[in-house]
Amino acid sequence: MSQSEQGPFAPRGDKQAIEAGLEFQPKFDADGLIPAIVTDVHTGEVLMFAWMNAEALARTVETGFAHFWSRSRQSLWKKGEESGNMLNVAEMLTDCDQDVVWVRASIEGDGLACHTGRRSCFYRAIRVGNRATHDAMMTPVAKFDLR
Repeated sequence: MSQSEQGPFAPRGDKQAIEAGLEFQPKFDADGLIPAIVTDVHTGEVLMFAWMNAEALARTVETGFAHFWSRSRQSLWKKGEESGNMLNVAEMLTDCDQDVVWVRASIEGDGLACHTGRRSCFYRAIRVGNRATHDAMMTPVAKFDLR
């Protein structure tokens, strides 16, 4: 990835710099994207997962509101721009390899992070082990189904 594709962030350094340094050196994948996990800053509830490109990541850092890259629309989007359910970033963290970001945020507006009108995009549990059957692999997670 070229420096222009890396955005305003530091270029990737050696293992020591990435794992122990204090410079943010995000690792974007071959498509120029980095995964972003979003949780509620107050409850820890996982709200959504999305992708960021360098521009979305930079805008999030600059504005304090979450921006993402839509792979289906091939465009940048500010979460909640249309619905009013914007993600106000309280904290951003990165993992040891700097190849994923964790966004801790509060939801403005109606408090709904999912485009389906639910608070969280994670509203179904996948059955595992002997509880799983082909016909009923998932069950609703009642506490998240706030329609």
